[in-house]
Amino acid sequence: MSTSTANEGAASMMMRRRKLQQQVVFWKRKWAILDAINLGIVVLEHIAILFAPFNFSWDAFWVAVILHMVTSFGITLSYHINLTHKSFKLPKWLEYLFAYCGLHAGEGHPIYWISYHRYHHQFTDTDRDPHSPIEGFWFSHVNWLFDHSYINEKCGGEANNVMDLQKQAYYRFLQSTYYLHLLGLGLLLYVVGGFPYVIWGMGVRMAIAHQSACLVNSVCHTWGQKPWNTKDLSKNNWLMGLIAFGEGWHNNHHAFEFSARHGLEWWQIDVTWYLVKLLEYLGLATDVKVPSEMQKQRMSSTSTY
Repeated sequence: MSTSTANEGAASMMMRRRKLQQQVVFWKRKWAILDAINLGIVVLEHIAILFAPFNFSWDAFWVAVILHMVTSFGITLSYHINLTHKSFKLPKWLEYLFAYCGLHAGEGHPIYWISYHRYHHQFTDTDRDPHSPIEGFWFSHVNWLFDHSYINEKCGGEANNVMDLQKQAYYRFLQSTYYLHLLGLGLLLYVVGGFPYVIWGMGVRMAIAHQSACLVNSVCHTWGQKPWNTKDLSKNNWLMGLIAFGEGWHNNHHAFEFSARHGLEWWQIDVTWYLVKLLEYLGLATDVKVPSEMQKQRMSSTSTY
């Protein structure tokens, strides 16, 4: 059998598997423990939204707002541009602190999150992308979280693209104790402010954070503008740029994965970038990477290169 025939056969099998996957996201398949946990968390946090109006207080509301800001920066600044793409460097103590904040967003421990995001960039909008709209909008938005075995199959089995984190005892510790930290925060909120703090500080806050992250995966590979020749489906979406702390300038990001700045134009609001610049001004962030004008010219959709 020729190589091309084998590749076509493998592609055909993946296409059939993909169609089957769209039909059996929830039924008639084997569920892994992680699938059930992910589904349980998503269901519980959205049930919390239903209870939120009946447990409202301004202090619970502001607890949710503050925790949302802190943990979201933990994802965008730490998990994403610092640890995944190494777009800048931080002192180890600050790197670990930001990563710990990201853990409490409830999107997984650093090794889990960063492995899948590196696979996303390695295989963007192909059959091996963990979450691409080529398998359907809802698959990219949330359903991919509920079939751990399938995602591992797509990406090639056991994660081997996060050895830089797996070599560090701190990240291995977060991996093995991840859920204990979330439970600990929930217990602390209950002790301090009772059920309203748990509803708003855990449920509502995590639901909003999860939906923001999911919208980047789905919306920003479906609707928006594409100023750069990225050869994928990534789009710049101004609304998601606002909601997701700059992550919505997604075509910019896929064009220049190494860049700490996603909002490349002055009018493209990128709150995470502003925090990186503050850290750089304070001497805490170093080796901050942004694209040069030559790199922009080469990636421009109107480039003659």
